[in-house]
Amino acid sequence: MSDFMQIVDAHGETQIKRPTVYVYEAPVRVWHWVNAAAVVTLAVTGYLIGSPLPSLSGEASAHFMMGYIRFTHFAAGQIMAVGFLFRIYWAIVGNHHAHQMFHVPFWSRTYWSEVAHELRWYFFLEKDPKMYVGHNPLAQLSMFFLYTLTALFMITTGFALYSEGEGASSWQHALFGWIFVIFPNSQQVHTLHHLGMWVLATFIIVHVYAAVREDIMSRQSIISSMISGERAFKGDR
Repeated sequence: MSDFMQIVDAHGETQIKRPTVYVYEAPVRVWHWVNAAAVVTLAVTGYLIGSPLPSLSGEASAHFMMGYIRFTHFAAGQIMAVGFLFRIYWAIVGNHHAHQMFHVPFWSRTYWSEVAHELRWYFFLEKDPKMYVGHNPLAQLSMFFLYTLTALFMITTGFALYSEGEGASSWQHALFGWIFVIFPNSQQVHTLHHLGMWVLATFIIVHVYAAVREDIMSRQSIISSMISGERAFKGDR
């Protein structure tokens, strides 16, 4: 089924009749907001771990600032990891739109044509937007590369770094210790993990901008869709 929704009248002209389509199921919406909070928490605490705050006055034994920051980072990372596993599960059992962030139809010529159209639309070279029930093709592509693959990389390297403190006998090392076979230098893993944070931060900025822009310019609901689950089409201007 195509995600491009259009209604053609008797004169052959496209008319959007203000339909409302249920797109994002409740588990997807809950995951989206919990994951968003976890990623923001990880970004802030991860930055502070890499660039610690100035030393506090008084006895070191009276402060546990970095300990709280690290604990918060580790807790948010485990929430993100569990959420990612759940999101994979829901991509299998959920509706058609639930698997879009894990799937890009690279072999489809039509898909790439739609990606090119969306690029022109975002660069203000197209006057008329196309209506999509789920993610538009460009959003699907960017989510796959900038979020899905990056999140998988961050979870993998994050647990690998965590295993250094837990020891070689830990389950974290058993599952993720192979990272240090590929990157024997632990500092290199730290650096790549830190760079991954900036990829996710860039994605968040672009994601929020695109959602707000589409809500204003494309005549379809975007932000409210991730609250209600329903995408409303506002008709011709």
